Amino acid sequence: METVNHYATACVDETRLGLQTIPGQLITLKGVKPVGLQQWKRDNFYLYGVVEPLSGDSFFYEFSHLDSSCYQHFIEMVSAHWSGSVIVMQMDQGKFHSAQHLDWPENIIHIFQPAHSPELNPIERLWEHLKAQLRWENCQSLNQLRLRLTDELKQLTPELIASLTGWEFITTAVLSLSSH
Repeated sequence: METVNHYATACVDETRLGLQTIPGQLITLKGVKPVGLQQWKRDNFYLYGVVEPLSGDSFFYEFSHLDSSCYQHFIEMVSAHWSGSVIVMQMDQGKFHSAQHLDWPENIIHIFQPAHSPELNPIERLWEHLKAQLRWENCQSLNQLRLRLTDELKQLTPELIASLTGWEFITTAVLSLSSH
């Protein structure tokens, strides 16, 4: 194993994005009924992501589906992305996260949050932010959606990511861990 430069606490999750319109509130003039055009196309892909709440560092990768083989490939890419660090990776208890045949890289320590508690994973706020930017978009193809998503991901500065994901209880726990 390479020399460890530092420890990082990362929060990992994935989200589905597709051509079905993400609805949301529409603001109109008083007395004007809001109208949002929706489409119901079912094509989609998954964006896997990991964020480090203190620094705002992040890594994202698109996969066509959600399963343990895609997740294995993703954690290997995350391991390479932070190759000089030991990563304490927080995740939900999704079936593919805890699959028996996953081969965890030496620099990743995985911990599971309690079942059915997505509010404990800070990356969920990042997904909310991204999807809010895509509300009422009616992309005609997955490639058009990918281009829109790429534009939004470019807007995610480390400062913005840290402000969305750096909850006090997470940063306190990370700082407490790093002081030992």
